[in-house]
Amino acid sequence: MNLNVSQSMLILLCWVLLSSGVVIFFTVRSSRWQRQLRLIPGLKAIEEAVGRSTELGKPMVFTTGWGGDIQRPTTLAALNLLKFIAAKAAAYGTRIIFPTHDPVIAETAREILKVAYAEQGHSDLFRDSDVVFVSPSQFGYAAGVDGIVARSQPGALFLLGTFEGEALILAETGNMSGALQIAGTDSTIQLAFFIVACDYTLIGEELYTASAYLSDDKRIKASMLAQDTLRLLMLILLLVLPVAALLGLNWHRILLP
Repeated sequence: MNLNVSQSMLILLCWVLLSSGVVIFFTVRSSRWQRQLRLIPGLKAIEEAVGRSTELGKPMVFTTGWGGDIQRPTTLAALNLLKFIAAKAAAYGTRIIFPTHDPVIAETAREILKVAYAEQGHSDLFRDSDVVFVSPSQFGYAAGVDGIVARSQPGALFLLGTFEGEALILAETGNMSGALQIAGTDSTIQLAFFIVACDYTLIGEELYTASAYLSDDKRIKASMLAQDTLRLLMLILLLVLPVAALLGLNWHRILLP
């Protein structure tokens, strides 16, 4: 099958129009759409992590990794999850320790935790010192977080955000401490380390999907449903088109001039 440049561009244009149409369709229908997003085991495990820490009387440690800043989508998604986890922790009176490499992320997390504990009527349980600016240096940050995990012996460790070379160091330290670990990142190289060392791993955009689960914004949920629909369509095409080629059906000659 040989396609010239104009045919390739036409296929690309058709796919762009189809993708845009699917996104617009789900966005317009978002106010009436009741379908649930796909199930993510790591998200369900949050309740277990909070409950486990509460029963053991241990804090939880949450960090967003060294590879991202406040403008990175993974960091924003992780902070959205922090808001949900903080509300659960505050309801049970459980501490959350938040070490980070970025002062802006530190202030944002401090405000999230402070508001969460206040809304649950436990303002006295919030400790300003639980939000720790460790170091902007990658392995200085890794060493600092390892020290916090080793000293606090948390019941749960959340590694959600953008991680680089420090990923395995943090995950192994959490593993040795006995903490229940929930990790998630879009750093493809580091995912293998998290899958091996952590109890639950949000793979790639599952981190965004988890954030969408917890969001009240129907447009965000609609965009996730649109992406799932497009993936399903791509899977169908990957299965059907090779079979058509084996059967000698030249679909491009039928569909394209």
